[in-house]
Amino acid sequence: MAGRIRQADVDEVKARTNIADIIGERVALKSAGVGSLKGLCPFHDERSPSFNVRPQAGFYHCFGCGESGDVYSFLRAMDHVTFTEAVERLAGRIGYALHYEDGGAAPEHTGRARLFAANSAAAEFFRAQLMTPEADTARRFLGQRGFDAGAAGHFGVGYAPKGWEGMTKALRAQGFTDEELSSAGLVSQGQRGVYDRFRGRVVWPIRDVTGQVIGFGARKLYDDDNGPKYLNTPETTLYKKTNVLYGLDLAKRDISREHRVVVVEGYTDVMACHLAGITTAIATCGTAFGADHITVLRRVMGDDSTAGEVVFTFDPDAAGQKAALRAFADAKRFNAQTYVATGPEGLDPCDLRLARGDGAVRALLETKVPMVEFVLDQRIGGFDLASVEGRVGALRTAAPVVGELRDPLLQPEYVRVLARRLGMDTEDVRREVERAGRGGARDDRRRDPAPSDAVPESADDASLRVTLATLPRTPEAALERDALMGVLQFGHRMDPTLVTRALELPLRLPPLEAVRVAVFAAAGTMQRPGWSVDAVATVREPYRSLAAELLAGNFPALDDDAAVASASDLLRRLVLRGLDREKAEMLGAIQRVPADSEEGRGIRLRLRELDARRQTIADEGS
Repeated sequence: MAGRIRQADVDEVKARTNIADIIGERVALKSAGVGSLKGLCPFHDERSPSFNVRPQAGFYHCFGCGESGDVYSFLRAMDHVTFTEAVERLAGRIGYALHYEDGGAAPEHTGRARLFAANSAAAEFFRAQLMTPEADTARRFLGQRGFDAGAAGHFGVGYAPKGWEGMTKALRAQGFTDEELSSAGLVSQGQRGVYDRFRGRVVWPIRDVTGQVIGFGARKLYDDDNGPKYLNTPETTLYKKTNVLYGLDLAKRDISREHRVVVVEGYTDVMACHLAGITTAIATCGTAFGADHITVLRRVMGDDSTAGEVVFTFDPDAAGQKAALRAFADAKRFNAQTYVATGPEGLDPCDLRLARGDGAVRALLETKVPMVEFVLDQRIGGFDLASVEGRVGALRTAAPVVGELRDPLLQPEYVRVLARRLGMDTEDVRREVERAGRGGARDDRRRDPAPSDAVPESADDASLRVTLATLPRTPEAALERDALMGVLQFGHRMDPTLVTRALELPLRLPPLEAVRVAVFAAAGTMQRPGWSVDAVATVREPYRSLAAELLAGNFPALDDDAAVASASDLLRRLVLRGLDREKAEMLGAIQRVPADSEEGRGIRLRLRELDARRQTIADEGS
């Protein structure tokens, strides 16, 4: 048996690997200040980003769920691989030759790594089969839908031969066991053993967000095939249809850049969109679009604002309308704006490209309408709006849709839209929407925990969190906020005396004061790595999330040196503010005592000391 990977190699591979590249394959990361990146946490569902990555340190930490570690722990947690497999995967990525103790060879992969390898081998087998004479029907099928050999190659499309064990024999020859092929979902079990699951079909490889093949989707080609029109890989260790999105590996970069995703209904629709220039198109795989798909897309999009777009393409028939309504129930979880686009004459993107060309596919997005409007039209479409009873019934059906909108600017606008649609008084519609919204809010509280950006009703409720967004927008709040942010991020490089002098002064804003208490208690450990993370952990609820955002936030500076200088200036301003406050108190006190009294002389002495200290601090900052 081979020995362990040499520790020197483990360290070297980690040093040569940019952790941001690895995490960035799954999470859209953006700048969060000097030396820091942030995105939506891949370990838990969240509304705003609290997942912090510091590439220079090779470290990640989520201030929402507490997950942290290095690049190896990230791969182990995300892909469920062993430590050895994580090191070997990264070594292969950078072309580094590993050495093993006792001079042993690389150990044979087991578990998930073997399933990945089996799927990859199957994908290559299917691709090669597409070029054989038997695959003429498959090539004609693709050609009739506007896909040439180049398109097939780009998407890895292949062909599964009609025989019972063509693929099975090919993969057995490569060393894969029947048990591995079964675990990968590539074969089915019969009375005489295993046989190919996919036979006589055109095959699309389905990849995860990192580009590894995890399963397949296959469409039947022959009339004597009694199976379903589309056949997918069954649920396996790798393939979970509720969170798999076809084309995401190809679309993820542009989705992250453009903050737009286009959800279509099939594999050929994804191909048509990409070839037409809509490179953010993806599709579900044998299941309806649901909550897990939203979670995956939000992380790739960096869905932490309303600036993004999610466009669903649905057929305008009854089934398509039902799919849109179902998607709306889940799409409300996006921060991005959601839309519906339907092709002319009911054409899906693939048929639209065939009939009218690439330009027509691109123009499809120009016809999109807000998802809310689409759903409202579906809700009120079955009522006779010419009658009073019809209008009232339509209002009662549609009001919950508007009442559930969380955006305080969108809701009143849609009240007016609904009033115009129904021909009713705006105030009547607004009252019904508010009533429906109160009921919906109660339902939401029963179903879901409060979102991370919720404003607490009471500071005593530890289950609700205070965030940067809930702080007052005043100069005083900005000073205290930015000073604490500077200390948490750069305190280890600042003058310890200045830090202590500033942090010993109480802050005026209660949430920031709660953070200050914890940071001041940890001030003596600022030269120890990880001190700020420990300090955040000691902040009392409901202010711990605020402290985490201060640590992960975007401190405005061009580089480390500028950040230290700026943060130091903020601390001096806090100290000066404290001196001015004390001076004002002394000036008030001196009016109340005799000038020649002992107390009066003491106050005047203290005033001179305050002026001298103020001048010294002012000189330090000049």
